[in-house]
Parts: sequence; structure tokens; C-alpha cells
Amino acid sequence: MTFARKRVTAFAALAVAAAVALTGCAGSGDGGSGSGGEGGGDASITFLPKNLGNPYFDTSSEGGKKAVEEFGGTFSEVGPAEATPDAQVSYINTATQQGVGALVVSANDPKAICDALNEARDAGVKVVTFDSDTNTECRDLFINQADSEGIAKVQIDQIAEQIGGAGEIAILSASANATNQNAWIDLMKEYVASDYPDITIVETVYGDDDDQTSFDKTAALLQSHPDLKGIVSPTTVGIAAAARYLSTSDYKGTVALTGLGTPNQMREYVEDGTVTSFALWNPEDLGYLAAFAAHALIAGDITGKEGDTFDAGDLGEYTVGADGVVLLGDPFVFDADNIGDFDF
Repeated sequence: MTFARKRVTAFAALAVAAAVALTGCAGSGDGGSGSGGEGGGDASITFLPKNLGNPYFDTSSEGGKKAVEEFGGTFSEVGPAEATPDAQVSYINTATQQGVGALVVSANDPKAICDALNEARDAGVKVVTFDSDTNTECRDLFINQADSEGIAKVQIDQIAEQIGGAGEIAILSASANATNQNAWIDLMKEYVASDYPDITIVETVYGDDDDQTSFDKTAALLQSHPDLKGIVSPTTVGIAAAARYLSTSDYKGTVALTGLGTPNQMREYVEDGTVTSFALWNPEDLGYLAAFAAHALIAGDITGKEGDTFDAGDLGEYTVGADGVVLLGDPFVFDADNIGDFDF
């Protein structure tokens, strides 16, 4: 399947977002009372990514902050150092106690944070998930970065092209409980079985979105599977770590690597020939859209039902789909011809 490459604007350089401690004050110090923003309601919005210090989530939070500033709300970001299933619960509980207007969460596990999120909702907090969803009964909306089938196909199509449509490949994922990763991997396997019968997925390993663990898992894969032709890593931490390993090893140029990455992480590996191409969406747009969706819920412009529409600032109007899902758009493929045009 060939994916249309959407027109994208150049992105300004992003500074790494500092973690904001959740200490009884929202980001601007008004204790979660918010400014109200346009349309009424408490426009204090707290972003809770899978973990802090992750370049992907630094970028999405930057987009969220930009949106909140545009509609006159209060932005804060909190989160754990490691992306483990239960690590987000205490941050949700604290935000509930503060009475923030909305939580924007990328879930480390589809079930582990549900009770805490539902307590937040019972207290009047709107809950928007993005990047990685919870069970549907735990949130008001899910901002999906791209259609799951599209994400799976674009990665398999890339690796298939790079290895000539045949051979052994492996998958280097994030955590074993990551909702989005597991959905994509299941679809990758189905797509390989139906469209690429000469490709075999020999193993799936988990780097837990940790650089060193992902680096070590890459080395182990190559040692365990001497005939490996390619690796697909549908996680920005994993693909960068795998590229770092390949770039200084004898496997450079003989084992293909693709997946989901950011241009700034992957630029040197594309330029030195370690990686031919990889895909992603713009995570800044993802955070920006999630913040506007949260604001629309707070203001009462939408409830999260199918067919609801809301304005998302520079991104235009969006419509809520089935199961409270809002789709950002199609994946975008980065390669040597276009990677220099992006800075995030």
C-alpha cells in the first residue's frame, strides 16, 4: 500500500520540555483554577505522557503547550521517569485532587490506570488519551495519531522494499503492555501473512522504551538470528537505539531498519546510510490536537459522541469517530530526500 505524503509545514526547533512537578499549582500557578479560556470551564490542562525525558513526548507536550496558550488556558506536564503500567496512577490522583479541567494521557497500560481515570472523571475532570489508549470506558476521547492499519502497513511496506520482499525480520517494540504497539504488531503480522508470504517475523522483543535496553535487545536479536534481514521498531526510542547499534557494527548496510522515529533522532543514521527510510506523524500536531480536544470537552462544545465536531486551531476542524476516536491523519515517510526539511 502506498501512502500519500501530506503537505507539511516546516517545524520550529523544539527545546526539550522540562518536567513540571505536580505540587498543588498548575503550570501558571493558579492552583488548577485555570483561566476559563474561551467558552467557559476550567481550562487547566495537565499532560501525562508515558514517561518524561522521551524526545517524542517532549515534542507532543510542546504542541499541547502551544495550543493551551492559544486558547488562554493553563498548561502543565507531569509523569514518571519510566514507562511502567502503574507509574502514572499517582499523577492522576494528584491531578484529581487539584481539580484540573482535563488530563491528556498516553497510557502505559490499557487497564492499569482505568480506576484512577474514572475517579478523575467522576470528579469532573475530562480525560483525553493520545498516542496510546486505555479501555474506552476510562476516557472521553482518544486522539489517534494515525489509523492502526495504516501505521502497520507503512512500516511493513518499507521493510519489504528494503529487503527485496523476502527474508527474516524481527520487531523491536516498547513495553509488552503498550496498547498501540501491540495493536500495530498484530496488524503487521496479519499484513505479512497476507501480502508478503516470503517474509518471516522470527521474534518480537521489548526494549521498554529505554535506550540501553533497546540497544542491548538489538544486539541480542542479531546474535540469535544470523540470517536476519531487517528490524522494524515501531517506537522512537527503539529505532534510534537500534540505528546506533547498527551504525557502528558489521551489520550496517546488510540489515535494514525501519519503524517510527523523529527526524532529529534519525537524521545522522539516514545521512550515513544506516537507515533508508522510516515513518511517523508530527507529534507536535498530536499534542496540539489533544489539547484542543480537551478544551472542547471542558467548554461543553462536544461530549465525545460520534459525529461531534470541534475546532483545532491551525489544524482546522475535526470530527469524533466511533468509540470516541479522533484521527490526526496518515503516517508520513521520511528519507534522505526530505529529512532535512524537518526539525523535531
